Amino acid sequence: MQETEIIFTVHESPEGGYEARALGYSIFTQADDVDELRRNVREAVRAHFDQGKAPAVIRLHSVKDGVILA
Repeated sequence: MQETEIIFTVHESPEGGYEARALGYSIFTQADDVDELRRNVREAVRAHFDQGKAPAVIRLHSVKDGVILA
């Protein structure tokens, strides 16, 4: 059965820019800004799946780490 959605976690990169990693798939990409990241994620998904087999929806879940002193 074909998945209808793929989810990526998005983090700010320590070197600057953004990193995106797919949940449940070996897909990773990075970019300098959010617009470029969206293009790179779409391209990476198309490259990973056979033609016509890619999920119809790509969800980007932004994760921002925070530190709270105890």
